[in-house]
Amino acid sequence: MHRYDERLFGLISGHVHEQLHSDDIALECPDSGEDLGEILDGLLCASGNDPEHVLKLYQRELSRTIINQASPRFLSFIPGAPTKAAQLFDMVVSSDALLGTFWLESAGVIAAENQVLRLIADLAGLPATAGGCFVSGGSAGNLSALVVARDTARRRLGLPVGSRLRVAVSDQAHSSVGSTLNVIGVEALVVPSVDHRFTGAALRAALDDDRDPSPVIAVVATAGTTNAGIIDDLAGIADVAEAHDLWFHVDAAYGGAGLFAPSVRQKFDGIERADSFIVDSHKWLFGPFGSGALIYREPQVARSVHSQVAPYLDVVQTHTGQSKWNPSDYAHQLTRTPGGMPLWFSLAVHGTDAYRSAIESGISIARETADLIRTEYPHLEVLRDPELSCLLFRRRGWSADEYSRWSKELLAAQIGFVLPTTWENEVVGRFAFVHPGTTMEMVRQVLDSTSEPAS
Repeated sequence: MHRYDERLFGLISGHVHEQLHSDDIALECPDSGEDLGEILDGLLCASGNDPEHVLKLYQRELSRTIINQASPRFLSFIPGAPTKAAQLFDMVVSSDALLGTFWLESAGVIAAENQVLRLIADLAGLPATAGGCFVSGGSAGNLSALVVARDTARRRLGLPVGSRLRVAVSDQAHSSVGSTLNVIGVEALVVPSVDHRFTGAALRAALDDDRDPSPVIAVVATAGTTNAGIIDDLAGIADVAEAHDLWFHVDAAYGGAGLFAPSVRQKFDGIERADSFIVDSHKWLFGPFGSGALIYREPQVARSVHSQVAPYLDVVQTHTGQSKWNPSDYAHQLTRTPGGMPLWFSLAVHGTDAYRSAIESGISIARETADLIRTEYPHLEVLRDPELSCLLFRRRGWSADEYSRWSKELLAAQIGFVLPTTWENEVVGRFAFVHPGTTMEMVRQVLDSTSEPAS
């Protein structure tokens, strides 16, 4: 299996060098991918293939079906915009075959990851004892945190496994929260939002009106909804959670990066009272995909739930003292790549000031775009002022089909990747500004394209 090692290194290094040093960060217009099965047919065979052939197949065939999320014109979903430093160190993590499971075998990388977790916890205002680990992303973080919420409630209430439990969530909560509740066997008490924002008053009213005897054991708030970037009433929800002895979890997968930005930091007031919260580094913290920070106010509580027991793990626990840390004790996974390391490297290289500036740029361009629409594009309408870096707008007179055609034409022309969304049962336009290289000139190109009906 080592016959191609030296040649492979040269080929892959050349490809990576070309990608990282290219000034062309085009979106690329994706191929339909309908012939991919034929292209890949027979590739995985007994005798293997020449590495140059396989790499060229990727470059010439597979990559043409991919829209480049690193482009500043990628303005849909919540895009990723990893720094070159983060991308390069992601290669170091892979090339060194780093495993970030136990302090015994990975003390250096775990200490570095914990340094990043400490920075984020400090920005959120959590106590010095707070801590956690990096997981694959928001979905894994929500799952791990709510398992802790469930199991600690069972213990506190003296309830057996299988008892019916509920978690209060907003009707605007991310889809991963519903999936998590389904996986862990907990039901949702869905609380109607007020103008798409979950408030403490709405939670209190829902609990006061609730006649279901099964206990509500936790509440999930959102700090930056995916569709519109709305930050829930964290302080008000924290008040109610404290009064009702509920675990308070904050899903800040997208919006948590705003903790770095002084212009919006006050909107997060109340997050310092969370029992757990998450923020994805692969969204607005410019890390590579597959990395999210999960932080607990009292990590020892999470450890009592997630720590795995087996004869072959006894030696690991004996090497864990007060100052040592096994990330596997704080989430549902055992084997894990140290996904926080690329973010650590990027923060260490660029500094927190650069991060603050880059995050503020996303907030600023969303606000500038809203102002621009109001002053220069009378056929467009801003649906609500942006809180973070997402902006919803309406093109008056357009149907869902016209939004779809317009979006396809933008991508074909390499002007932008701007997919429509649904807002209050209506198809509308949506910008998600994350990449600090996105310019108002790019935005104007997109807005100008709305002046005529989508062909």
